[in-house]
Amino acid sequence: MSEEPRVAIVTGAARGIGAATARRLAADGMAVAVVDIEEAATKDTVDAIAADGGRALGVGADVSDRDQVEAAVARVAAELGAPTVLVNNAGVLRDNLLFKMTNADWDTVMGVHLRGAFLFSQAAQKHMVERKWGRIVNLSSTSALGNRGQANYAAAKAGLQGFTKTLAIELGPFGVTVNAVAPGFIVTDMTAATAARMKVDFEDFQKHAAAEIPVRRPGRPEDVAHTISFLASEGAGFVSGQVIYVAGGPRA
Repeated sequence: MSEEPRVAIVTGAARGIGAATARRLAADGMAVAVVDIEEAATKDTVDAIAADGGRALGVGADVSDRDQVEAAVARVAAELGAPTVLVNNAGVLRDNLLFKMTNADWDTVMGVHLRGAFLFSQAAQKHMVERKWGRIVNLSSTSALGNRGQANYAAAKAGLQGFTKTLAIELGPFGVTVNAVAPGFIVTDMTAATAARMKVDFEDFQKHAAAEIPVRRPGRPEDVAHTISFLASEGAGFVSGQVIYVAGGPRA
């Protein structure tokens, strides 16, 4: 790490992968802005970081709203310092088969995943470019390879991979790396919601998933956080434009 502590922004950090990532980056010595749709929802993550001796700030923002995103990044810069690490993790599900999917189902998923990553990256990159150092990590998914009932989610997650590779080309000359992490089956509230939608017991859902994973267990939020920690580190300066599948086995 540099002498001056890095400042990280993690979106969708109230729980799940985002919360685990915020705590891990704080453990790595970064000050962390914990962003979620409602500031009150960030309290548990912020308190956990503080209890571990870290420094965190809870920020409420709709990632799909330009004014709220720009205000959030400005607040982080004023209260924690210039953000040079950004993890675009915020996500929602609106699963349905194609013939049942509504415009709102499509637009909401695109707004949070794609527009959210675009807006936060655009707002944060200026701080990184000014300092000639930055790390952006976008959360994709194995669903980018296709998944029944997730035409919207799969399209958004595949789009994030193209977005990642393009930003890596554009921002690389300024010392900014951009990578994507694509989790497989991770035990979170989101996967629990998927099981509920399918009317499957969540424990059975996990066992079935584990049987199909080479390492024979479902993933945990911390598994993803460890990978993001590396990509956000000084040591990852020659890794950019990559999509890393954190899925317990190989993926195309």
